[in-house]
Amino acid sequence: MLFSSAGLFAQAPVNVNAGVKEREYLINTLVHIADPVLTALSKNELKQQIPVEAKTADRGAYVCLEAFGRLLAGMAPWLELGADKSAEGKLRGKYITLARLGLHNATDPNGADFMNFNKGGQPLVDAAFLAQALLRAPRQLWEPLDVQTKANIIAALKSTRVITPGYSNWLLFSATIEAALIKFDDNGDMMRIDYALKQHQLWYKGDGAYGDGPDFHWDYYNSFVIQPMLLEVLQTLNQLKHDKEPDYALALKHAQRYAAVLERFISPEGTYPPLGRSLAYRFGAFQLLSKVALLKTLPNDIKPQQVRAALYTLIKRQIEAPGTFDAKGWLQIGLYGHQPEIGEGYISTGSLYLCSQAFLILGLPVSDEFWQKADADWTAKKIWNGEDVNTDHAVD
Repeated sequence: MLFSSAGLFAQAPVNVNAGVKEREYLINTLVHIADPVLTALSKNELKQQIPVEAKTADRGAYVCLEAFGRLLAGMAPWLELGADKSAEGKLRGKYITLARLGLHNATDPNGADFMNFNKGGQPLVDAAFLAQALLRAPRQLWEPLDVQTKANIIAALKSTRVITPGYSNWLLFSATIEAALIKFDDNGDMMRIDYALKQHQLWYKGDGAYGDGPDFHWDYYNSFVIQPMLLEVLQTLNQLKHDKEPDYALALKHAQRYAAVLERFISPEGTYPPLGRSLAYRFGAFQLLSKVALLKTLPNDIKPQQVRAALYTLIKRQIEAPGTFDAKGWLQIGLYGHQPEIGEGYISTGSLYLCSQAFLILGLPVSDEFWQKADADWTAKKIWNGEDVNTDHAVD
């Protein structure tokens, strides 16, 4: 099935500026990705509807929590803007309702779509993405929930403690879950959080990059997992008066540098180097660039509008590739279209919804300068058009 950007905003007035049109396209893209997952889950039918494309036979046990947790983590900043009377606000209201139903059904032990939070190792990963979503949108995804649903979510998150994380980025999955438990239940395990934070400080390799464990890998895990979760765990602790401001400032400095590297990776055509594992997460590789833009902490020489234009071009190029979706609208394994061999043994249909993490910028309201100012060329486009640019420098 070819992707179509037609949707709520298909009849946008011709005089709408480029940034607003790009925002509308990105919102239509996000809800196109989200619809099969959230609609099925809202009806307690996700387990029976979701396809399981994978190389290994065991992935069906994990696919539902993968899809839901990863999708919701990417949608959360947009949902946190809340519903209002505008066309976009009404659309948000629809997906906020679906997300809350999903949270209820995913964690109801008596429900048909009750998800696997503690059998095997994989649930630790995707429970962390679910926790990340709650941290990113507490006003819309946590506070309005009924008492029983909140209790079910807390029980589901605590049940992951039977899983021992690997000596790698996985430490941050435990830390993210515990940060959510501290925030929402006042009962998180600081030892798991401190261990993850201290190990990643030891694993910092320089120039904005952390090792995935003691070793450095050429891949996008600094953006898929490591740096966004570091920032969010530290943000949460600071909100709760745990005095992590110096650690957060250092992590943000590293994130800004890595975001600058990611911005330079985007070619004038909207492609990027296919390096390392988990390439089937597609444009989820640019989560950290989107996160730093959402925080309004981009490096001084990177304009918000060049990030917007770069991410829009990149996402549009990938999402419209034939074979990205199956006939019923579910994502298929691939980086550009349907490329099953790109998927590792741990990749399944559910894994692919990590791509939604590129949409964090939608948490900036349409009135923000990010959307209101004219397009600007990103670094690679400037260079290959013959424009002069500032020199690039490493950080400590």
